[in-house]
Amino acid sequence: MTKPFPPLHQGVPPAYLSSPIQHVVQQALDERRLVGAVVLVARDGELIHQQAAGFADRDSARPMALETVFRLASVSKVIVSTTALVLVAQGRFDLDEDIGRWLPEFRPRLANGKPARITARQLLSHTAGLGYRFFEADANGPYARAGVSDGMDAASISLAENLRCIASVPLLYAPGTSWCYSLATDVLGALIERIQGVTLNEAVRQCVTGPLGMADTGFVVHNPQRVATAYVNDLPQPRRLDEGETVSPFEGAVGIAYSPARIFDAQAFASGGAGMAGTAGDFLRLLEALRQGASTLLPDELIAQMGRDQTGGLELPNAPGFGFGLGFSVLRDPRLALSPESVGTWRWGGAYGHAWFVDRAQGLSVVAFTNTLYEGMSGRFVTDLRDAVYGALEAAR
Repeated sequence: MTKPFPPLHQGVPPAYLSSPIQHVVQQALDERRLVGAVVLVARDGELIHQQAAGFADRDSARPMALETVFRLASVSKVIVSTTALVLVAQGRFDLDEDIGRWLPEFRPRLANGKPARITARQLLSHTAGLGYRFFEADANGPYARAGVSDGMDAASISLAENLRCIASVPLLYAPGTSWCYSLATDVLGALIERIQGVTLNEAVRQCVTGPLGMADTGFVVHNPQRVATAYVNDLPQPRRLDEGETVSPFEGAVGIAYSPARIFDAQAFASGGAGMAGTAGDFLRLLEALRQGASTLLPDELIAQMGRDQTGGLELPNAPGFGFGLGFSVLRDPRLALSPESVGTWRWGGAYGHAWFVDRAQGLSVVAFTNTLYEGMSGRFVTDLRDAVYGALEAAR
C-alpha cells in the first residue's frame, strides 16, 4: 500500500528547509520573475514543506493558495503516461506491440513513404518519430500546414481529427532511432481511449486520479475562481497571457499558441500531452505513489521501467546528462547536468510555468507550480529551488 503523507494543512515544516526555499520563492517574486507559486516538498513519505506565495490573480489581488488549480500543460504527460501503464499492468496491451492493432487509422509514414511501426514504448519515451507544431521554424511548417493542434490552442477539431492531421505528416525519423519531444502523448491518449472504451478523461479518472484521490485534476475546470491566471515574463514585470497569444520557449521556433480559456471548454478535445488542470497537492500524490512503489497503482517493475532511460544513450537537446524514461526525463550523469540530484532522478515541467522532480535515492518529491511562463518551467527559479532543497538537506546532516 502507498504510505500516506499528511494532509496539506498539517504539520510544521522544518526551519532548515523552509527558510532557504522561502528565500528563493520570495526573491523570484521580489524581482518580478514570478507572480505566484505553490511549492511542496515531501521526503520519505512526509510533507516537510508547503508554501503558497504571491498572487493567483494580480489584478484582483487574489492570493495564491495551496488549493489553487493550475493549467498543467506537459505535467499532463505524467498523468496520462501512468494511465497507460496501469492498462499495461492489467494485461490490456503490451508496451512493444504495434499500436496499429488498436489504432489502424493512425498510420504515419517515413519520409520515403514507407509505413512505420510504432509502439507504446516509443510513444511514452518520445522516440516514435513525431514532433510538435511549436518546434517548427515558422507558421508554415509541415504540422502547421496539416492543421495539427499542439493541445494548448483553441482548435475546434476532435482528437480523432488531430490524429489524422498528425499522421498526414511524414515522421521525422524511423521510430526508435532518435528522440524528439512530441505529440506522442496525445496519440497515447487516443490509444488509451480505444483500449479502455471510454473518454480519456474517464479513463484517467478510473485508472489514476480516482484511486489516488486527485479530486481536483481533470481535463475541464468548472470554477474559474479557483484557477491561477496565466502570466508571461516581460519587463518590468510579467504580463497577463492573452487568449490566442503565441509565445516561444526556444530560439528559432514559432512557439506555442496558448488558449488559457481552453480548460473551461468541455468541447475541447482531451490533449493527453497538455490538456489537464490540477493542484500541486494532487500531483504530489501521484509522484509519491510512483516514488514509493509497491502500491496498488503500478507494480514495481513498471515503475522501474518508467525511471529507466529508454533512449539508448541519446542526448536530449539542451539537457546534458539526461535521458528519457516512460513519461519524464531521467538523470544519467549529474556531473554533465551540473546537478546535485542523484543518478536516476526523474524530472519534467509544464509550459504554463511548472517544474517537478523525484529523487528516489533521497526519498524526495518536489512540486513547484507557478503561474508564470517560462520562468517557472525553465528559468533561474527552477535551479535556485533545486539547489536550495539539496543545500538544506546537506546542511542538516
